[in-house]
Amino acid sequence: MKIGYQGEPHSYSYRAATELFPEGEYVGYRGFALAFGALEEGAVDRLVVPVENSTTGSVLPVLDRLPGNGGHVRFSILAEHLVEIRHALHGIPGTSLDQIREVRSHPEALAQAEHALLRLGVEAVPAYDTAGAVRQVAEAGDPTIAALAPPRAGAAHGLEVLLADVLDKAHNTTRFVVLHVGEPEVNDDDDKTTIVVTGSHTPGSLALVLTELGLRGANLTRIESRPAGVAWKYRFFIDLVHAPGPEGLSRILDPPPANAAEVLNLGSYKAVVS
Repeated sequence: MKIGYQGEPHSYSYRAATELFPEGEYVGYRGFALAFGALEEGAVDRLVVPVENSTTGSVLPVLDRLPGNGGHVRFSILAEHLVEIRHALHGIPGTSLDQIREVRSHPEALAQAEHALLRLGVEAVPAYDTAGAVRQVAEAGDPTIAALAPPRAGAAHGLEVLLADVLDKAHNTTRFVVLHVGEPEVNDDDDKTTIVVTGSHTPGSLALVLTELGLRGANLTRIESRPAGVAWKYRFFIDLVHAPGPEGLSRILDPPPANAAEVLNLGSYKAVVS
């Protein structure tokens, strides 16, 4: 089975893919657009992508692509997976911390260590991937440049760890999901579902939708408002924990909440407890 992910080997997304699919054939892509395109075209069977970080919140380029391309492509979530994130600073062997002037990494990683990097007095420079930043530093061979990446990423390129645990929050964890092309599936032990709700544009419609979901027994663990593709129109991504299986989900979404103009089910899966 071909498993797609954004980035290069030894990145956090690569780690998530290998933990979820130990026997998979892994294919990395330079950006999320390319990764989602590969899934849509059938170049990969599954796609593993980050959707949320406990420090910085939602990964918006992923979230906005989950509903599909203009309704013509159906992506569904099959599983979720948590990865504890512990960035390390990688540099040319023999380099001291006071030599570092520039740190490269994925923008999400840089945001998760923003204050730590400020304390080091270095310039944060975005790269397309954490592991890709490591490769860039190795290729440059410049002792004033370091990479912020997973602790094991540097060894593959001959770099050494200059500083461990470079992050702002000790709980720093990223939530990944597994996607495939197709309609949502509900297994007997699936007890969590992600939906996208478009309100009816009447006063209090969103509050009424949320109240109705709660009264039906849903535990709303996450709500995110995002532009819906039309100026000043928004849709709401909602994670629901509910009784397991098709019957448990049916009690929550059948029929759809009365004040919702549209409800799109992005998929059901077994909740991972951190």
